[in-house]
Amino acid sequence: MNEFLKHFQKQQAVTTTREITTTTECPYCSVQCTMNLHEEKSIMVSRFSVSANKEDPVTDGRLCVKGLNAHSHAIDDRRLRNPMIRIKGKLSNVSWEAAMERFRIQVQALQTKYGKDSVGVYGGGSLTNEECYLLGKFARVALQTKYIDYNGRFCMSAAAGAANLTLGVDRGLTNPLEEVPFAKCIILAGTNIAECQPTIMAYFRKARQNGCKIIVIDPRETATCSIADLHLKVKPGYDAALVNGMIKVIIEEGFVDQSFIEQRTNGYDELVEHVKQVSLSEVAALTGIPPQQIVEAARMYGEAETGMVFTARGVEQHASGVANVRNFLNMVLLTGKIGKQGCGYGAITGQANGQGGREHGQKADQLPGYRLIENLDHRAYMAKVWGVNEEDLPRKGISAYEMMEAIDRKEIKCLIVLGSNPVVSNPNSHMVEKALKKLEFLVVIDLFESETARLAHMVLPGSAYLEDEGTMTQLEGRVLVRRALKALPGKAKLDWKIVCEMAAVLDKGAYFNYQNAEEIFNELRLASKGGKADYFGMTYASLEAQHGMFWPCPEEGHPGTPRMFEKQFDHEDGRARLAPIEHQNPKEVANRKYPYILTTGRVLQHYLSGVQTRNTSELNSKYPEPLLEIHPDSAGIIGLVNGGHAKVSSKRGTIRLKVKFSQKIRPDTVFVAFHWGDDFCINRLTNPALDPTCRMPEFKVCAVQINPA
Repeated sequence: MNEFLKHFQKQQAVTTTREITTTTECPYCSVQCTMNLHEEKSIMVSRFSVSANKEDPVTDGRLCVKGLNAHSHAIDDRRLRNPMIRIKGKLSNVSWEAAMERFRIQVQALQTKYGKDSVGVYGGGSLTNEECYLLGKFARVALQTKYIDYNGRFCMSAAAGAANLTLGVDRGLTNPLEEVPFAKCIILAGTNIAECQPTIMAYFRKARQNGCKIIVIDPRETATCSIADLHLKVKPGYDAALVNGMIKVIIEEGFVDQSFIEQRTNGYDELVEHVKQVSLSEVAALTGIPPQQIVEAARMYGEAETGMVFTARGVEQHASGVANVRNFLNMVLLTGKIGKQGCGYGAITGQANGQGGREHGQKADQLPGYRLIENLDHRAYMAKVWGVNEEDLPRKGISAYEMMEAIDRKEIKCLIVLGSNPVVSNPNSHMVEKALKKLEFLVVIDLFESETARLAHMVLPGSAYLEDEGTMTQLEGRVLVRRALKALPGKAKLDWKIVCEMAAVLDKGAYFNYQNAEEIFNELRLASKGGKADYFGMTYASLEAQHGMFWPCPEEGHPGTPRMFEKQFDHEDGRARLAPIEHQNPKEVANRKYPYILTTGRVLQHYLSGVQTRNTSELNSKYPEPLLEIHPDSAGIIGLVNGGHAKVSSKRGTIRLKVKFSQKIRPDTVFVAFHWGDDFCINRLTNPALDPTCRMPEFKVCAVQINPA
């Protein structure tokens, strides 16, 4: 009988199998490639696979290895499925009612005893716009705490700070990607697009086919260098010095667009006086770039009729990150290469919603629409939208890493983490882990038991991208709608619903009464109205009909703004700001005890702190552990063996890594990817020195000692 039943069930599965195909977006990088998700459904089981969406207006049907496997973690059996509370040292399953009651008791007790600011909120750059907005509102209205920031602080805050100071507003790309092929010279500075955003490499290859000259500035010869006409292998931390040399050549050899300077900028004379003091030989000594290459790069860009400059974390993750980016923007403005087809600037966002994540209230000093929490008019507007008194809104808080320091000082007693893994992503992570263990109450909402979740007093099962409806703003400033495609596993809940339930148990549910994500978006539209990042004219219907829209979009029927700054910049006088930039040495330089410079970055197979990709066997098997990438000459001096192991130490800690020889890196520099935790966490070594403007840590430069292990 059992054999008969098995045979019958097998036959039923075959005869009732059907395939459902839906369109979704990759949850990983800032390109937000769309894809077709195929579900082969039968009585017995569902099988999922992915194919590229040929109708994607940005990628034309390209997907990278992460996108092809993006569904795997969402359907993984290791997903968190139940709320858990730590009981006698162990995380144990409880009901949602018990979890929310514990949350209420703990938060209210701590805020009663220590004040509203004893509780902090820590968000993520891969959350939907609706969740980013809601988290900011939750901190300021439900908790009334000033302490909120997010891991996007470690992504684009330097580029954002520079763009705000120079151009008056921060949007990742000033032009849509479709204009890249019209550029006659492109500078890619500290950005490895071939591995980090591979599906947009076609735009740059097309530009090269059209005769574009491409300059890559990077201490490593990355895969992106395959399209370069000139590779400047700059010493980490010396980008501003290099650009000062290029600006000197641009000014002295007459590549300045004088009419643009006179009509649309301020500060030119001060910049000219500054570069008179610059010596190309001194720049060469600082950067390791020969003077003739500096001149060649400046002429390539200066002579080009059109041109674009793109920066990423290699330029930005420094204690001088804002200054570095401002100098690249100086070069863009001097040549008038902005606000026209094939002319502009782009900060290549890393995280899925790195752009939208900072626009609507997750940053310590910002309110929705890029309003500022210290601006009285902005506060009054948001108080009206939210239905609260302006004086009840908290003032600005502090940055992500500074929150960890405040926790270490026991000023913050409780932390609520949504969609982030601060133990792995912060610099000086030994201190961060030690600090988080001091918290009286740590709440983590996530998909898996991350390194941070393992320390938590409460872990709540959240939603993956296939379950989570909402909008995302990709690197161009294009807003897209992502629809929910599958049910949540076990007792997991949508992230935004968890936030609303937490607000409700704190007696603030009346401010968080939403039936779906679209209702949150409609409130976000109103909250952003009149702000610099204005979404008011967008609706779910218009976003879907047009395959996404660019902000600012101030009213319904407005087409959006694909190209920025055609007529004016976003300062009150409409003019951009040139500024003299003094080179600043990194906060740590190589010395006798620590003779090498460590720089960090990404690899193609992994994403951020690896919580999703390390739980995807197809990806993890291709790159299972971090490698110490080192030049063979340097390895020979140390006595390292290719494939052997090395002990790498900074002032903050030591880790043991497998060695990979590479002729493609500077001999004074080593590289390690940052996607791993625990004993593989490279951020145990990195320097927490902060940029004075944006509070970006100096991930990209720290002095290390290397020995055979």
